[in-house]
Amino acid sequence: MYKNRGGAFYVPVIISDVAKGSPADKKRIKPGDTLVSINGHDIADVLDYSFYADDSELKVVTKRESGAFQIVRVEKEQGEDLGLIFETYLMDKKRSCKNKCMFCFIDQLPKGLRESLYFKDDDARLSFLFGNYITLTNLTEREVQRIMEMHISPVNISVHTMNPELRVKMMANPNAGEALKIVKRLADAGISINTQLVLCPGVNDGEELKYSLKELAALYPSVQSIAAVPVGITKFREGLCHIEPYTKEQAAETVDIIEQFGNEFKKEHGTRLAFAADEFYLKAGRPIPDGEYYEEFAQLENGVGLWADLRDSFAKALSETQGHPDAKERKISMATGTSAYPLINSLAQKAQEKFKNLHIEVTPIKNKFFGETINVAGLLTGTDLIDQLNGKDLGEELLIPSVMLRSEGDIFLDDLSPKDLEERLKVKVTPVDNDGYALLSAMIGE
Repeated sequence: MYKNRGGAFYVPVIISDVAKGSPADKKRIKPGDTLVSINGHDIADVLDYSFYADDSELKVVTKRESGAFQIVRVEKEQGEDLGLIFETYLMDKKRSCKNKCMFCFIDQLPKGLRESLYFKDDDARLSFLFGNYITLTNLTEREVQRIMEMHISPVNISVHTMNPELRVKMMANPNAGEALKIVKRLADAGISINTQLVLCPGVNDGEELKYSLKELAALYPSVQSIAAVPVGITKFREGLCHIEPYTKEQAAETVDIIEQFGNEFKKEHGTRLAFAADEFYLKAGRPIPDGEYYEEFAQLENGVGLWADLRDSFAKALSETQGHPDAKERKISMATGTSAYPLINSLAQKAQEKFKNLHIEVTPIKNKFFGETINVAGLLTGTDLIDQLNGKDLGEELLIPSVMLRSEGDIFLDDLSPKDLEERLKVKVTPVDNDGYALLSAMIGE
């Protein structure tokens, strides 16, 4: 354990391997050596390494297994990989969340799922590398300084409310309110920030939502987007605080607040800045806005504008694709969540109108596993698909949204795989990305 320049202790990382022929290999840096510093900068994790090892001229300090220190000077092309390989991608352990949020979805998972699903990530490095959202309650002063020094952008922040006292209450962390000061510090330093607000009825919506929007708007243009997402309620909330799902009226009120804010902000700044998740529109019984409304689609991962994006790209794909009158008959099926069913069914109808030999049956799958209040496709399990599709004529192929599977694309939340579905349902199963061109291509079998 070493002290860095700020006086904080950190654990230097051990090099597990060195890429053959790399600059590090040519300088005889060996597996088992400990990486201490690069150009005088302490190296504690992947962000330090990626930032400081990018230069063309490097002074690398390592420590041999014998305890002796080694200094090597490396010259390489700007941006060329130094060639050091570490045991984990982050070079140390992922940091878990210290909060006990009243709306936490992980706390609502049943027992018996794979262990990785219960890990609560709150790691700033993953925010930068993969777009994960962080609450800021895990950040040390060194890390705040590092973000500003390296100008790491964007940082994705789970704000939930800009009211410090309410944030402490919602997240059950006494530091949650104080951590909001970091948002302003990052904004003042010119760091780009995307934010999300997980809204709970009667808690942080209504007047509290208006306050949060106002406070975040004051940090524009550093704050580049605000996504408002409704709380997800599963049937596994035993022992947790009582939260009701949004009613139609409450969802409509939330949409009105965000749209009014967005309209006024756009008049002054040319952007809406804040957007409600598609689910709010569906719960409110409101039509999803056109694609232009969502501008750059900055919050697709939060379910903001997914419908519009898919609808618009599908329309373009359909207009650019030629039908073949003599094409052979093709009968397929599609499965999706109950919330997305109206859209997917309408797209299937449009495809069949153009391709006369194409026949598609779309089935909405109810979420029996988590409870029917959860209606998005991304939280459906293989078990629910099997139970509700078994015995149906699924044609020659079953299309499912790829969001049903983990990022590796191989298993559902209940550890079943697409291959398991194929064996049980006796049909080819094809995951399809949320892209209109990909969807149309899968429909017509190209």
